[in-house]
Amino acid sequence: MAMFNDTGELYDHVKDSVAKEDDTVSIVDGEVLRRENLDDLVWNAVFNESKDVKAESRWLIKAAAQSLGIRSASIQGLYDAMGRGDVKGFVVPAINIRGLTYETARAIFRAAIKNRVGAFIFEIAKSEISYTGQSPSEYASVVLAAAIKEGYGGPVFIQGDHFQVNAKNYRGDKAKEIAGLKALIRSAVAAGFLNIDIDASTLVDLEKTAIQEQQRPNFEITAELTEFIRGLERDGITVSVGGEIGEVGGKNSTEEELRAFMDGYLGRLRAGLKGISKISVQTGTSHGGVVLPDGTIAKVKVDFDTIERLSRVARESYGLAGVVQHGASTLPDDAFDMFVKKEAAEVHLATGFQNMIYDSSYFPEGLRSEIYDYLHKNFAAERKEGQTEEQFIYKTRKKGFGPFKRRMWELPGDVKDHIRGELEGRFEFLFNKLSVIDTTGVVEKWVRAVDVTYAVETELGNL
Repeated sequence: MAMFNDTGELYDHVKDSVAKEDDTVSIVDGEVLRRENLDDLVWNAVFNESKDVKAESRWLIKAAAQSLGIRSASIQGLYDAMGRGDVKGFVVPAINIRGLTYETARAIFRAAIKNRVGAFIFEIAKSEISYTGQSPSEYASVVLAAAIKEGYGGPVFIQGDHFQVNAKNYRGDKAKEIAGLKALIRSAVAAGFLNIDIDASTLVDLEKTAIQEQQRPNFEITAELTEFIRGLERDGITVSVGGEIGEVGGKNSTEEELRAFMDGYLGRLRAGLKGISKISVQTGTSHGGVVLPDGTIAKVKVDFDTIERLSRVARESYGLAGVVQHGASTLPDDAFDMFVKKEAAEVHLATGFQNMIYDSSYFPEGLRSEIYDYLHKNFAAERKEGQTEEQFIYKTRKKGFGPFKRRMWELPGDVKDHIRGELEGRFEFLFNKLSVIDTTGVVEKWVRAVDVTYAVETELGNL
């Protein structure tokens, strides 16, 4: 890959494909951009040591994408239609990408184009931003570059997943914890994340007798952060905001908890402001699945009746799109049909794709061993008593993506091609299972994607 020494060299490199005049970008030759310039551009957006070159590369990708009709967008319009009952019959997959982000995003877009899929979300959680070394600014740039590379056209939904309140930090210094979340939200929205999932479910206090009091800190913080997000919105854009009533891996959620949260939330939210569009609940799953001693995943029992019941309440009583299911990527293949039948709104998928990358026969054994050695040296303290080697590696290998990000990007082209092909096949399978095939038309009908103003200065500030 070409590493640019300064922004002048960057623009000289891409002069046959894009042109910059003041703060606008025009496409000289889109095919040249895809074939000859884009891989270098995204490489510099991620790895260039010059802040100026890195910021300019990210800005140029976003501006070029918009010139090609590829716009970062909010899914709010579609979810409003789902809440009214105007749209039904599919579940929106929200896909977390922890590593090989450019290749994985390309695989998603290829599967989407082939199957005319418009309803799908790219997301990254607050915790993943940290351990994978992917800021919102970087993540959005890479996703939009992948859209350009594959010739995708239309709205691209990028989401902040589990923008979560740390309960321990909150108890120690509430103001500092909330200020940190607001700073993350501000940088994410500026980067093009027009969908934000707030997770204050960590503050739910089940020791309280009254359910509304159990949920009070959750709905109060969710309302406060919703109001903050509304103050960041650009003209013509309503950011889709999600809430959560039950921490994933905890006890299953109930209708009483949903109503207590929503009634308290709406009562706390400033009059006239748009509220959340969906609600995450706990139904028996856990992030990453339950790992058995041999490293395989235990088959868990998902409470699909809870999904059906709470989705109905969410839609009929509060106009939400429905409930959101977390921790689904490691579930058995036959479970995904049930999310559609039980009318969930959105399903979050993450660990399964991480596993595919690490476990691929094409992933170099030497690099895999090097990563696992690193995990043993740096995360030995996280090994629980009685945990097998397989369980330890399974639980910690997500933390190899950040330190080895560049090494993974530098894998030989044929290796990346093979892994991308495997991922593409899996995305096609999931798109079929979740019934989002042929949803480009419904997305075009209900989603209004508008131009977003990006600035190099903002990209610099978010490095």
